[in-house]
Amino acid sequence: MSDAIVSACRLSAVALRQNRADAAAYFTLKMGNRMNESNTDVIQGTLDMLILKTLSLGPLHGFGIARRVEQVSRGVFKVNPGSLLTALQRLERAAWLDSEWRQTENSRRAKFYTLTRSGKKQLEAETADWNRRVSAIARLLKAEG
Repeated sequence: MSDAIVSACRLSAVALRQNRADAAAYFTLKMGNRMNESNTDVIQGTLDMLILKTLSLGPLHGFGIARRVEQVSRGVFKVNPGSLLTALQRLERAAWLDSEWRQTENSRRAKFYTLTRSGKKQLEAETADWNRRVSAIARLLKAEG
């Protein structure tokens, strides 16, 4: 949890005991424009699917994967490097990815990842599950009552 959120939660508890107007003013000053910032975190549970889809288009190194996700999503999603590394290791252990060390365009050494046959099957399964969930959410959002 971010420091700002923790501070906001603590402040909320203080507001119940003190003058609420003062607490709200403090909260606004402390948070600044953070409330208006767009969230660019990848949706929880979708990182594996996004990596698999990205690699279905061709082999890439970690930085290339993160950059492609950001580009294709038009900046809506940014992949945390630590989360990406952990996910790549997990996907490789599951045999959904293969990897090999190669030279990049900049003559640097990097680990390039490719999608395996079982990785393609996993991508199909995760995509179908994602589409099912998105449809259910869309139905709920359209529901009138």
